[in-house]
Amino acid sequence: MVLVSHSAAVAAAVAELARGLAGGGDLAPILPAGGTPDGGLGTSSELISGAAKGVDQGAGVAILVDLGSAVLTVKALLAEGDELPDGSRLVDAPFVEGAVAALVTASAGGDLDSVAAAASEAYAYRKE
Repeated sequence: MVLVSHSAAVAAAVAELARGLAGGGDLAPILPAGGTPDGGLGTSSELISGAAKGVDQGAGVAILVDLGSAVLTVKALLAEGDELPDGSRLVDAPFVEGAVAALVTASAGGDLDSVAAAASEAYAYRKE
């Protein structure tokens, strides 16, 4: 799984939180791809494709994004067809809750469809 945020610190913190809440053991690979290569705010196709290649184990890569241009950048990479590993997928899910649900599901052996579904279901989590 790859977490794409406009901020490197946010992407790294959400990855750390997801790892911590997923409960240890043998976790599925997760990498942050936040900010720009020079440390600024924004998104970077190079960082995203590098992270996706870093986590790819042949079963597909779930990519969760925070907002706006992160969505557009991932969609552009997917449209290009050769920048991301085969089976890479943009997952429509809340960034934090979706990342945790996706990592738990992937670490339990769920396939990409299950991982995407678990992340998307996080939209229904009620906080009231």
